[in-house]
Amino acid sequence: MDYLAIRTFHETCVALSVAGFALRGAAGLADARWVRGRIARSLPHVVDTALLTSALMLVTMLRINPFATPWLLAKITGLVVYVGLGVLALRPTADKRVRAAAWVAALVVAGWIVSVAFTKTPWGLLTSP
Repeated sequence: MDYLAIRTFHETCVALSVAGFALRGAAGLADARWVRGRIARSLPHVVDTALLTSALMLVTMLRINPFATPWLLAKITGLVVYVGLGVLALRPTADKRVRAAAWVAALVVAGWIVSVAFTKTPWGLLTSP
């Protein structure tokens, strides 16, 4: 497959995944009922599966060892943190203040992950010029 096509697909999946999380988190904090519906609970899994699959395809195509590439290892670590915060942010039984803080923190981490992808440094935009 074409590298540029897979990278574009991956970037599109990132945008859909983060936008979907932001929307679901905001709606959950506003107590919207649709957040607990089947589509709102299922569609993110489809998008995130496509995102992960395209990421693995890119790593394979570029023959990158994620554990020997500091910026990629940083992205993976950030992903684990993002997922943990996201789970907490979307948990309806958690305190609303905790959910709101986790939601904002998850979005910040997502932004940092994207900055790492663009800068190819483990600190992303936090790297001093």
